[in-house]
Amino acid sequence: MEGKKHRFGVIGVGLWGQAHAEVYATHPWAELAAVCDSDRARAEALAKRHGAARVYTDYRQMVKDPGIDAVAVATPDFAHRGPVVAAAEAGRHVHSEKPLATTREDAEAIAAAVRASGVTYMVDFHARWNPPFAIARRDIADGALGRVMSAYFRLNDTISVPTSMLSWSTQSSILWFLGSHTVDTLRYLLGDEVERVYAVSRAEVLKSRGIDATDLYQSVLEFRSGAVATIENNWIVPNSNPMVNDFKVNVLGSKGMINMDLTNNQLFERYLESSSDHPDCMVKPLVRDRHVGFAYEAIRDFVECLALGRPVQAGLDDGLKVTSVILAIMESAEKRSPVVVRY
Repeated sequence: MEGKKHRFGVIGVGLWGQAHAEVYATHPWAELAAVCDSDRARAEALAKRHGAARVYTDYRQMVKDPGIDAVAVATPDFAHRGPVVAAAEAGRHVHSEKPLATTREDAEAIAAAVRASGVTYMVDFHARWNPPFAIARRDIADGALGRVMSAYFRLNDTISVPTSMLSWSTQSSILWFLGSHTVDTLRYLLGDEVERVYAVSRAEVLKSRGIDATDLYQSVLEFRSGAVATIENNWIVPNSNPMVNDFKVNVLGSKGMINMDLTNNQLFERYLESSSDHPDCMVKPLVRDRHVGFAYEAIRDFVECLALGRPVQAGLDDGLKVTSVILAIMESAEKRSPVVVRY
Protein backbone atom coordinates (compact mmCIF):
# COMPACT_ATOMS: atom_id res chain seq x y z
CA MET A 1 0.00 0.00 0.00
CA GLU A 2 1.40 3.35 -1.03
CA GLY A 3 0.45 6.53 0.81
CA LYS A 4 0.54 10.19 -0.17
CA LYS A 5 3.67 11.93 1.04
CA HIS A 6 3.25 15.08 3.14
CA ARG A 7 5.73 17.84 3.95
CA PHE A 8 5.99 18.71 7.64
CA GLY A 9 7.11 21.65 9.72
CA VAL A 10 7.95 21.41 13.42
CA ILE A 11 7.15 24.27 15.81
CA GLY A 12 9.19 24.01 19.02
CA VAL A 13 12.42 22.02 19.17
CA GLY A 14 12.37 20.73 22.73
CA LEU A 15 12.20 17.05 23.66
CA TRP A 16 9.03 16.27 21.72
CA GLY A 17 9.77 18.59 18.83
CA GLN A 18 12.93 16.56 18.28
CA ALA A 19 10.86 13.37 18.28
CA HIS A 20 8.52 14.73 15.62
CA ALA A 21 11.45 15.90 13.50
CA GLU A 22 13.08 12.47 13.61
CA VAL A 23 9.90 10.72 12.49
CA TYR A 24 9.22 13.13 9.63
CA ALA A 25 12.82 12.87 8.45
CA THR A 26 12.78 9.07 8.36
CA HIS A 27 9.24 8.03 7.43
CA PRO A 28 8.82 7.16 3.71
CA TRP A 29 5.52 9.08 3.58
CA ALA A 30 6.90 12.23 5.20
CA GLU A 31 9.45 14.95 4.57
CA LEU A 32 10.82 17.31 7.20
CA ALA A 33 10.59 20.59 5.31
CA ALA A 34 11.09 23.23 8.02
CA VAL A 35 11.84 23.79 11.69
CA CYS A 36 10.70 26.73 13.82
CA ASP A 37 11.81 27.87 17.27
CA SER A 38 12.24 31.22 18.98
CA ASP A 39 15.88 30.21 19.52
CA ARG A 40 17.29 30.24 15.99
CA ALA A 41 20.47 28.37 16.92
CA ARG A 42 18.47 25.46 18.32
CA ALA A 43 16.24 25.40 15.25
CA GLU A 44 19.23 25.43 12.93
CA ALA A 45 20.89 22.60 14.84
CA LEU A 46 17.80 20.38 14.56
CA ALA A 47 17.29 21.27 10.90
CA LYS A 48 20.91 20.38 10.12
CA ARG A 49 20.66 17.08 12.01
CA HIS A 50 17.64 15.92 10.01
CA GLY A 51 18.11 17.72 6.70
CA ALA A 52 15.31 20.31 6.89
CA ALA A 53 15.73 22.93 4.19
CA ARG A 54 14.28 25.94 5.99
CA VAL A 55 14.46 27.47 9.47
CA TYR A 56 12.04 29.97 11.03
CA THR A 57 11.82 31.85 14.33
CA ASP A 58 8.19 32.95 13.80
CA TYR A 59 5.54 30.22 13.42
CA ARG A 60 3.23 32.71 11.67
CA GLN A 61 5.71 32.87 8.79
CA MET A 62 6.33 29.13 8.74
CA VAL A 63 2.68 28.11 8.42
CA LYS A 64 2.42 30.29 5.28
CA ASP A 65 5.30 28.39 3.64
CA PRO A 66 3.80 26.85 0.46
CA GLY A 67 6.19 23.92 0.84
CA ILE A 68 4.49 22.70 4.04
CA ASP A 69 1.36 20.56 4.26
CA ALA A 70 1.23 19.86 8.00
CA VAL A 71 2.82 20.98 11.25
CA ALA A 72 3.66 19.56 14.64
CA VAL A 73 3.03 21.93 17.53
CA ALA A 74 5.49 20.99 20.28
CA THR A 75 5.40 24.19 22.29
CA PRO A 76 4.85 24.22 26.10
CA ASP A 77 1.44 23.20 27.49
CA PHE A 78 0.15 26.76 27.77
CA ALA A 79 1.38 27.88 24.32
CA HIS A 80 -0.66 25.83 21.85
CA ARG A 81 -3.40 28.25 20.81
CA GLY A 82 -1.32 30.63 18.70
CA PRO A 83 0.47 28.12 16.46
CA VAL A 84 -2.50 25.72 16.16
CA VAL A 85 -4.92 28.49 15.15
CA ALA A 86 -2.41 30.01 12.71
CA ALA A 87 -1.69 26.62 11.12
CA ALA A 88 -5.37 25.72 10.78
CA GLU A 89 -6.21 29.10 9.27
CA ALA A 90 -3.40 28.54 6.77
CA GLY A 91 -4.89 25.17 5.82
CA ARG A 92 -2.15 23.06 7.42
CA HIS A 93 -2.94 19.77 9.16
CA VAL A 94 -1.91 19.81 12.82
CA HIS A 95 -0.46 17.27 15.25
CA SER A 96 -0.34 19.03 18.62
CA GLU A 97 1.30 17.85 21.78
CA LYS A 98 -1.08 17.41 24.70
CA PRO A 99 -3.05 19.04 26.20
CA LEU A 100 -5.20 20.67 23.56
CA ALA A 101 -5.19 23.84 25.68
CA THR A 102 -4.99 24.94 29.31
CA THR A 103 -7.93 27.37 29.31
CA ARG A 104 -11.48 27.07 28.03
CA GLU A 105 -10.99 30.19 25.92
CA ASP A 106 -7.93 28.74 24.17
CA ALA A 107 -9.71 25.42 23.63
CA GLU A 108 -12.71 27.12 22.04
CA ALA A 109 -10.47 29.21 19.76
CA ILE A 110 -8.60 26.11 18.60
CA ALA A 111 -11.84 24.22 18.01
CA ALA A 112 -13.32 27.07 15.98
CA ALA A 113 -10.23 27.35 13.77
CA VAL A 114 -9.93 23.61 13.16
CA ARG A 115 -13.62 23.17 12.37
CA ALA A 116 -13.72 26.19 10.05
CA SER A 117 -10.66 25.05 8.11
CA GLY A 118 -11.52 21.36 7.85
CA VAL A 119 -7.89 20.33 8.46
CA THR A 120 -6.96 17.07 10.17
CA TYR A 121 -6.12 17.66 13.83
CA MET A 122 -4.66 15.22 16.34
CA VAL A 123 -3.70 15.58 20.01
CA ASP A 124 -0.68 13.54 21.02
CA PHE A 125 -2.26 11.36 23.71
CA HIS A 126 0.39 8.77 22.98
CA ALA A 127 -0.55 6.44 25.85
CA ARG A 128 -3.22 5.12 23.46
CA TRP A 129 -0.37 3.44 21.54
CA ASN A 130 1.09 1.82 24.68
CA PRO A 131 0.73 -1.99 24.20
CA PRO A 132 -0.51 -2.78 27.75
CA PHE A 133 -3.32 -0.26 27.33
CA ALA A 134 -4.22 -1.58 23.89
CA ILE A 135 -4.53 -5.09 25.34
CA ALA A 136 -6.54 -3.87 28.33
CA ARG A 137 -8.90 -1.86 26.12
CA ARG A 138 -9.56 -4.92 23.98
CA ASP A 139 -10.30 -7.05 27.05
CA ILE A 140 -12.68 -4.43 28.44
CA ALA A 141 -14.44 -3.94 25.09
CA ASP A 142 -14.80 -7.74 24.66
CA GLY A 143 -16.43 -8.01 28.09
CA ALA A 144 -13.68 -10.16 29.62
CA LEU A 145 -13.84 -8.08 32.82
CA GLY A 146 -17.61 -7.79 32.85
CA ARG A 147 -18.96 -4.35 33.75
CA VAL A 148 -16.19 -1.99 34.86
CA MET A 149 -16.81 -1.02 38.47
CA SER A 150 -13.71 0.98 39.38
CA ALA A 151 -10.27 2.03 38.22
CA TYR A 152 -7.11 3.39 39.82
CA PHE A 153 -4.61 5.35 37.77
CA ARG A 154 -1.39 6.67 39.26
CA LEU A 155 0.92 8.69 37.01
CA ASN A 156 3.53 10.79 38.79
CA ASP A 157 6.89 12.35 37.92
CA THR A 158 10.11 12.77 39.82
CA ILE A 159 10.78 16.20 41.23
CA SER A 160 13.49 16.75 38.63
CA VAL A 161 10.77 17.45 36.07
CA PRO A 162 9.35 20.71 37.53
CA THR A 163 12.67 21.79 39.06
CA SER A 164 15.14 21.00 36.26
CA MET A 165 13.62 19.58 33.08
CA LEU A 166 10.91 22.20 32.54
CA SER A 167 11.67 25.92 32.58
CA TRP A 168 7.92 26.64 32.45
CA SER A 169 6.49 24.40 35.19
CA THR A 170 4.91 27.42 36.96
CA GLN A 171 2.95 28.18 33.78
CA SER A 172 1.46 24.71 33.63
CA SER A 173 0.58 22.12 36.29
CA ILE A 174 0.96 18.42 36.92
CA LEU A 175 -2.65 18.08 35.74
CA TRP A 176 -1.90 19.48 32.30
CA PHE A 177 1.49 17.81 32.06
CA LEU A 178 0.49 14.27 33.15
CA GLY A 179 -3.13 14.45 34.26
CA SER A 180 -4.22 15.00 30.67
CA HIS A 181 -2.70 11.62 29.77
CA THR A 182 -4.36 10.07 32.82
CA VAL A 183 -7.85 11.32 31.97
CA ASP A 184 -7.59 10.49 28.28
CA THR A 185 -6.25 6.98 28.89
CA LEU A 186 -9.13 6.22 31.25
CA ARG A 187 -11.61 7.48 28.64
CA TYR A 188 -9.88 5.30 26.06
CA LEU A 189 -9.83 2.21 28.26
CA LEU A 190 -13.42 2.46 29.46
CA GLY A 191 -14.95 3.88 26.27
CA ASP A 192 -16.80 6.28 28.55
CA GLU A 193 -16.99 9.93 29.56
CA VAL A 194 -16.47 11.58 32.95
CA GLU A 195 -19.63 13.09 34.42
CA ARG A 196 -18.55 14.45 37.81
CA VAL A 197 -15.27 14.95 39.70
CA TYR A 198 -14.12 15.58 43.23
CA ALA A 199 -10.50 16.56 43.86
CA VAL A 200 -8.11 17.80 46.50
CA SER A 201 -4.68 19.30 46.01
CA ARG A 202 -1.62 20.27 48.03
CA ALA A 203 1.12 22.83 47.43
CA GLU A 204 4.11 22.75 49.77
CA VAL A 205 7.20 20.96 48.50
CA LEU A 206 7.70 22.93 45.28
CA LYS A 207 6.85 26.24 46.94
CA SER A 208 9.57 25.53 49.52
CA ARG A 209 11.99 25.37 46.57
CA GLY A 210 10.78 28.67 45.12
CA ILE A 211 8.54 27.13 42.45
CA ASP A 212 4.97 28.42 42.52
CA ALA A 213 3.25 25.21 41.44
CA THR A 214 0.87 22.67 42.97
CA ASP A 215 2.57 19.48 44.18
CA LEU A 216 -0.26 17.01 43.75
CA TYR A 217 -3.88 16.32 42.91
CA GLN A 218 -5.93 13.37 44.15
CA SER A 219 -9.16 13.05 42.20
CA VAL A 220 -12.26 10.86 42.03
CA LEU A 221 -13.94 10.64 38.63
CA GLU A 222 -17.51 9.40 38.17
CA PHE A 223 -18.21 8.07 34.67
CA ARG A 224 -21.58 8.06 32.95
CA SER A 225 -21.72 4.26 33.12
CA GLY A 226 -21.41 4.37 36.91
CA ALA A 227 -17.75 3.37 37.00
CA VAL A 228 -15.62 5.26 39.53
CA ALA A 229 -11.94 6.04 39.01
CA THR A 230 -9.37 7.37 41.46
CA ILE A 231 -6.44 9.19 39.89
CA GLU A 232 -3.22 10.41 41.43
CA ASN A 233 -0.94 12.98 39.80
CA ASN A 234 2.11 14.56 41.42
CA TRP A 235 5.57 15.67 40.40
CA ILE A 236 7.41 15.46 43.71
CA VAL A 237 8.51 11.80 43.61
CA PRO A 238 12.14 11.48 44.80
CA ASN A 239 14.71 11.48 42.03
CA SER A 240 15.94 8.10 43.29
CA ASN A 241 12.82 6.50 41.76
CA PRO A 242 14.02 3.94 39.17
CA MET A 243 12.26 5.84 36.35
CA VAL A 244 11.16 9.42 35.81
CA ASN A 245 7.55 8.18 35.99
CA ASP A 246 5.78 6.45 38.87
CA PHE A 247 3.10 4.59 36.94
CA LYS A 248 0.48 2.07 38.16
CA VAL A 249 -2.99 1.15 36.91
CA ASN A 250 -5.80 -1.11 38.11
CA VAL A 251 -9.17 -1.78 36.48
CA LEU A 252 -11.75 -3.82 38.40
CA GLY A 253 -14.76 -5.35 36.66
CA SER A 254 -17.67 -7.47 37.78
CA LYS A 255 -15.95 -10.57 36.34
CA GLY A 256 -12.24 -9.78 36.39
CA MET A 257 -9.40 -7.36 37.11
CA ILE A 258 -6.31 -5.95 35.39
CA ASN A 259 -3.18 -4.73 37.21
CA MET A 260 -0.32 -2.84 35.59
CA ASP A 261 2.95 -1.76 37.18
CA LEU A 262 4.57 0.20 34.40
CA THR A 263 7.47 1.49 36.49
CA ASN A 264 8.68 -1.42 38.63
CA ASN A 265 7.83 -4.12 36.10
CA GLN A 266 11.18 -5.98 36.28
CA LEU A 267 11.33 -6.19 32.50
CA PHE A 268 14.82 -4.69 32.65
CA GLU A 269 16.64 -3.77 35.86
CA ARG A 270 20.12 -2.23 35.75
CA TYR A 271 22.45 -2.20 38.78
CA LEU A 272 25.72 -0.28 38.61
CA GLU A 273 28.33 0.61 41.24
CA SER A 274 26.72 3.90 42.20
CA SER A 275 23.19 3.70 40.81
CA SER A 276 20.33 1.46 39.76
CA ASP A 277 17.41 2.06 37.42
CA HIS A 278 14.84 0.57 35.06
CA PRO A 279 15.85 1.72 31.55
CA ASP A 280 13.06 2.73 29.19
CA CYS A 281 12.06 -0.19 26.98
CA MET A 282 8.64 1.02 25.83
CA VAL A 283 8.29 4.80 25.51
CA LYS A 284 11.16 5.68 23.17
CA PRO A 285 14.06 3.20 23.28
CA LEU A 286 16.80 3.55 20.67
CA VAL A 287 17.24 0.56 18.32
CA ARG A 288 19.82 0.70 15.50
CA ASP A 289 20.08 4.49 15.85
CA ARG A 290 16.29 4.85 15.47
CA HIS A 291 13.79 5.56 18.23
CA VAL A 292 10.98 3.06 18.54
CA GLY A 293 8.29 2.67 21.19
CA PHE A 294 4.76 3.93 21.62
CA ALA A 295 5.60 7.66 21.85
CA TYR A 296 7.15 7.55 18.38
CA GLU A 297 4.45 5.20 17.09
CA ALA A 298 1.82 7.86 17.81
CA ILE A 299 3.68 10.35 15.60
CA ARG A 300 4.12 7.78 12.84
CA ASP A 301 0.42 7.03 13.03
CA PHE A 302 -0.43 10.66 12.31
CA VAL A 303 1.80 10.55 9.23
CA GLU A 304 0.03 7.39 8.07
CA CYS A 305 -3.44 8.77 8.77
CA LEU A 306 -2.69 11.72 6.49
CA ALA A 307 -1.04 9.53 3.86
CA LEU A 308 -3.90 7.02 3.71
CA GLY A 309 -6.82 9.32 4.51
CA ARG A 310 -7.63 7.49 7.76
CA PRO A 311 -9.26 9.17 10.79
CA VAL A 312 -6.91 9.95 13.68
CA GLN A 313 -7.25 8.08 16.95
CA ALA A 314 -7.19 11.12 19.26
CA GLY A 315 -8.84 14.08 17.62
CA LEU A 316 -10.33 17.46 18.43
CA ASP A 317 -13.27 16.08 20.40
CA ASP A 318 -10.94 14.03 22.61
CA GLY A 319 -8.77 17.05 23.31
CA LEU A 320 -11.77 19.22 24.18
CA LYS A 321 -13.23 16.64 26.55
CA VAL A 322 -9.95 16.09 28.38
CA THR A 323 -9.47 19.84 28.81
CA SER A 324 -13.00 20.11 30.22
CA VAL A 325 -12.34 17.33 32.75
CA ILE A 326 -9.02 18.85 33.87
CA LEU A 327 -10.66 22.27 34.33
CA ALA A 328 -13.38 20.62 36.43
CA ILE A 329 -10.74 18.88 38.59
CA MET A 330 -8.96 22.17 39.21
CA GLU A 331 -12.26 23.87 40.06
CA SER A 332 -13.19 21.07 42.45
CA ALA A 333 -9.83 21.24 44.23
CA GLU A 334 -10.26 25.00 44.65
CA LYS A 335 -13.87 24.79 45.88
CA ARG A 336 -13.34 21.56 47.87
CA SER A 337 -16.59 20.20 46.50
CA PRO A 338 -17.79 17.94 43.64
CA VAL A 339 -18.07 19.55 40.21
CA VAL A 340 -20.10 18.39 37.20
CA VAL A 341 -17.97 18.46 34.06
CA ARG A 342 -19.08 21.12 31.58
CA TYR A 343 -18.46 19.94 28.03
